[in-house]
Amino acid sequence: MTHLPTDLDQQVFHQHRNLLFSVAYRVLGTAADAEDAVQDAWIRWSAADRSQVADPKAYLTRIVSNLALERLRSTRHKRETYVGPWLPEPILTSGDTAEAVTDAESVSMAMLVVLETLSPLERAVFVLREVFDFSYAEIAEAVERSEPAVRQAAHRAREHVRARRPRFAADRSRQREVTERFFAAATGGDINTLMELLSPDVTLWTDGGGKVRQALRPVVGAATVAAWFAAIGTVTYQGVEPADMNAELVEINGGPGIVFSGPGRVIATVTFDFDAGSRITAVHNVANPDKLQAITDGAAHDLGTR
Repeated sequence: MTHLPTDLDQQVFHQHRNLLFSVAYRVLGTAADAEDAVQDAWIRWSAADRSQVADPKAYLTRIVSNLALERLRSTRHKRETYVGPWLPEPILTSGDTAEAVTDAESVSMAMLVVLETLSPLERAVFVLREVFDFSYAEIAEAVERSEPAVRQAAHRAREHVRARRPRFAADRSRQREVTERFFAAATGGDINTLMELLSPDVTLWTDGGGKVRQALRPVVGAATVAAWFAAIGTVTYQGVEPADMNAELVEINGGPGIVFSGPGRVIATVTFDFDAGSRITAVHNVANPDKLQAITDGAAHDLGTR
């Protein structure tokens, strides 16, 4: 027997919608796929026998985790055959919660890039355990695996992330200040200031997805990366003259970032990763137009974990 959703059901779903998107986005790394997973979760919720659901929040999170995991498995091949580096799809965020710093770290471009190297199961388990604090029993139910298998996947994922993602006490105001200085130096062509702000072995990753011309391999070293950004104000980029290029500082994926736009379209986003001394160690530049829809839409997401 199908159950037609009532206003109350819609209300309950809407109440947890942010959380569901937060889970799906961290598992998938793309806003479009995360929205689809949330939409599919709504369809399942609408058809479910809700009298059997004791805890709607847990039930919905379980559904969306499972859907995101299935989707991740099916998109895996596309990512492996992608032209150039595959970067996550950037989104605008609003970090005004008390847990903002931990939440921000778990959704930073740098962290999502590391999560991309896990198997789909490890990634889903890591997100549910480390970010959302699910019990192993809850995760086992969500990903349809035994509890020992989930514990093992969580252990592997933790070790893997720890090896690739050193944890720094994020001084957010310092990071914002460095980003502002970088922004001013890049738009003013000030190569010396750029060199100061960049770590000597900084890496620039650019994702054009084969749609726009970008470096197909990482660009390494402060001098090369500084020269790349110092040229912004002097060269035509993707058919947009420097005079028509607009750049603004915004919060992207829980940290300070830059959005470049031309007449009527977003052209690229730039986000940063910092070391303990607040020097820039990595720059993530997303220019694939297919990945800029969430930024173009202009809605800021609350990616809180509660």
